[in-house]
Amino acid sequence: MSNGPTPQPGIMEIELYVSGSSKVDGIENVIKLSSNENPWGPSPKAIEALTRATHELHRYPPTDHLPLRTAIGEVHGLAPDRIICGVGSDEILILIAQAYAGPGDEVIITEHGFSMYPIIAHGVGAAPVIVPERERVVDVDAILAGVTGRTRLVFIANPANPTGTMVGKKELARLASALPPEVVLVLDGAYAEFVEGFDGGASLVDRFPNVVMTRTFSKIYGLGGLRLGWGYASREIIGVLNRLRNPFNLSTVQLAAGEAAMRDQDHVNRCRDDNIRLRNWLAHALAEHGVPSDTSSANFVLARFASAEEADAVDAHLKSEGVIVRKVAGYGLPHCLRITVGDEPSCRRVAHLIGQFKGAQADG
Repeated sequence: MSNGPTPQPGIMEIELYVSGSSKVDGIENVIKLSSNENPWGPSPKAIEALTRATHELHRYPPTDHLPLRTAIGEVHGLAPDRIICGVGSDEILILIAQAYAGPGDEVIITEHGFSMYPIIAHGVGAAPVIVPERERVVDVDAILAGVTGRTRLVFIANPANPTGTMVGKKELARLASALPPEVVLVLDGAYAEFVEGFDGGASLVDRFPNVVMTRTFSKIYGLGGLRLGWGYASREIIGVLNRLRNPFNLSTVQLAAGEAAMRDQDHVNRCRDDNIRLRNWLAHALAEHGVPSDTSSANFVLARFASAEEADAVDAHLKSEGVIVRKVAGYGLPHCLRITVGDEPSCRRVAHLIGQFKGAQADG
């Protein structure tokens, strides 16, 4: 038995996060459809702002993030002093857990919820509690049934990852109103911008003091490589989170690029429109090949196959042709593959290859 340092409770329970693959041995030019990245990239205005900011790299960045928070507030009609910015939305999710959960507490996560949620719970010594979904959709009644006197957080991604499904505003309001006031409901809106007219849960934050909304620049804004996100909550919760936040958590280039990206909503709208068009095309093309999927509200399609063995075989076939998608057995969906909506050639390529596989299977 080791006499060395002992980690805090929960840390050794963490299963390491596995990101989407980006390489295939022996193939140089791959089509990566495994990480839900924006195939059209960031706004040119964001790139220009980032380039200008490199001339200030010898200066410390501002700690209050005011220009970025102001831009977010103006675009979304939110009070900037109720906004917090972080290193991706992941940092804000971690800050929420650090602030409101700990050893002996419970964190509710839905059946196919984002795999970072149990990691975050274990990281603060809390116990993740998995509640069932209903046909890959968040089930409010199941969440409420899972609440105990030890529950401190509820994590919900809406739209959800990896299913792409959504739970409606009325159901979320029913959940928020029924939760005990000491339980924080976290609405993870990483994919909210892909739903036209959807506020990601901001209106619920205004109605319920224990609701927090998080958002990211990694998806529709195409800035995954910069790691930038934000959250919206009551002034009281934001004040708590800012006490935990590293004051220099964001760099000069992150702040500059994020502000420019937020203000270029024309780029966001174009990306949303193209994603909707190609997502619908891809889902229809897969269905024509006998591969169903739930209606997706995100920038990916969760393709369902007859068995885990068939999903593995399709994944292997795609990789052999230089196309990488995401296996989601770790999410309790071994018979599914999550396919990012890429540009049009990528969508056509992956649909063709899956059709090719299904055709060969039928002939065999």
